[in-house]
Amino acid sequence: MDDKISDVVGHSELPTSVITPATGFDDSSSGVRNSETKVSGWKGLSSQALRWGIETHGIAPTTEEERTDTRMWQMFTVWFSAILNLTGMSTGALGPIFFALDFRESIIILVIADTICCFVPAYFVVFGPKLGTRTMVQSRFSFGYYGAMLISALNVFSQIGWLIINSIVGGQVLAAVSKNLDDTAGIVIIVIISFVLSFCGYKALHWYETYIWLPSVVLFIALLGVGGHQLVTQIPILNSSTPTAAAGMLIAYGTTAGASDLTWCSFAADYGIYHESKTPTWKIFSWAYAGIFTSAFIGHVIGAAFASAAPAIPSWETGLGDGEDFGRFLVAILDPIGNFGKFLVVLGALTVTAPCAITMYSFGVSLMSISPVFAKVPRYIYSLICTAIVIPVAIVGATHFFTAFEDVLNLIGYWATSYASIVLCEHFIFRRNDFSRYSVEDWNTPSNLPVGIAAVLAFLCSFAVIVPSMNQLWYTGPIADAGTGDIGLITGFFAAGILYVVFRAIEVKFSAKRRNGYHVEKAPRY
Repeated sequence: MDDKISDVVGHSELPTSVITPATGFDDSSSGVRNSETKVSGWKGLSSQALRWGIETHGIAPTTEEERTDTRMWQMFTVWFSAILNLTGMSTGALGPIFFALDFRESIIILVIADTICCFVPAYFVVFGPKLGTRTMVQSRFSFGYYGAMLISALNVFSQIGWLIINSIVGGQVLAAVSKNLDDTAGIVIIVIISFVLSFCGYKALHWYETYIWLPSVVLFIALLGVGGHQLVTQIPILNSSTPTAAAGMLIAYGTTAGASDLTWCSFAADYGIYHESKTPTWKIFSWAYAGIFTSAFIGHVIGAAFASAAPAIPSWETGLGDGEDFGRFLVAILDPIGNFGKFLVVLGALTVTAPCAITMYSFGVSLMSISPVFAKVPRYIYSLICTAIVIPVAIVGATHFFTAFEDVLNLIGYWATSYASIVLCEHFIFRRNDFSRYSVEDWNTPSNLPVGIAAVLAFLCSFAVIVPSMNQLWYTGPIADAGTGDIGLITGFFAAGILYVVFRAIEVKFSAKRRNGYHVEKAPRY
């Protein structure tokens, strides 16, 4: 029995030593390679977990010897499955429902937003195979050891937000199909399945994500097959030569769609840390971009299309209601095929576990990155803690879904955009797009990492332009109020990048005696 579980979960072979001879990584001070072995109370649990094949690896970077998986197509499937689901469809539906856009306007915005914004998380995926670092650990090479704690904390809260949104989507859809289930029961089912997957770890997640996209594809094909003729006759694609929506609404929808793409960057590297490090960067990036863009764009467009047509079709409009229960809307669309339609909706609801599982997994990794104290607790214990948090909050938030959805997406997007800009500037400008310039062995030595003041200052100062550019229900900044719409993501990205380049150059000059996360022979000179 144990052998069968190990075959699926695939982690019985993960390293169990505290010191890795190949690189000299010494995790004895923080217990982060096999986190539970460093706290005596976890030893019994650790032994049992290892026998079952559950991943016990902490946040220590994997060595080149451990990065041997050549299946780079998994960089496609893990993101294609995680993004091609009902949550992506819900994001697309925000255009007609929340921003009062028609389909033509929505599709133009989605082409621009998805094409551009998917580049960022796709490149962050590359850091996993190339450096073997978790995303939050990699951020130490720009934010420093202590500055990265701030980013990790923000990531923890963001992942909770994403989990709440995804579990609400899945829970509402399950409840809409069955008279014996309410939203609460549906949410519990989604979260529990996600917990089991995240508990098992890295390879179990990759195995699951390899196949779970199939039900989503079947569901989307069925939606188009059943409702396609209605879309053709009811969507006013070419009813005018100029946009009817205000420019502010167009921009706001674009930033919301873009935020849904950009937020993946905060844990994108987590799912490539055992993959072949010698694979060309372009190949890793191409697989990742294809997976992220195609899934995001397809889901967004289908969501926008059906939401645009809903007002003209009474049964769809009734199902959509006030826009707070997406499940009833799907059931209404597939009602012509009866019970088979309900079956497809159930399958679609269960695919929401794909993003939930990887988000719950990265929640634990991010929490471990905040403090050595947290790193001593087994990663899979954090999956249990996360489950206990998400279920009650999601149940409460289910009554105001789309309002909460739009707010959460944008709030996460604001900080994630500034964070991504800083990390990319560090990589392309200061490390010259050269992964060998990272002294990965210094990942857990604060004195050998950047001071982090430059990154933290640039990050915080970027909000001086983000806040005036925000346009939320609870606040509209003066720049947004002037008619630009919500351009917080755009201004934040450029402000953070420009400020970081200036501050970092000064920081390197005045901390020349530090390694700054570089190999000595490749450190920049100013």
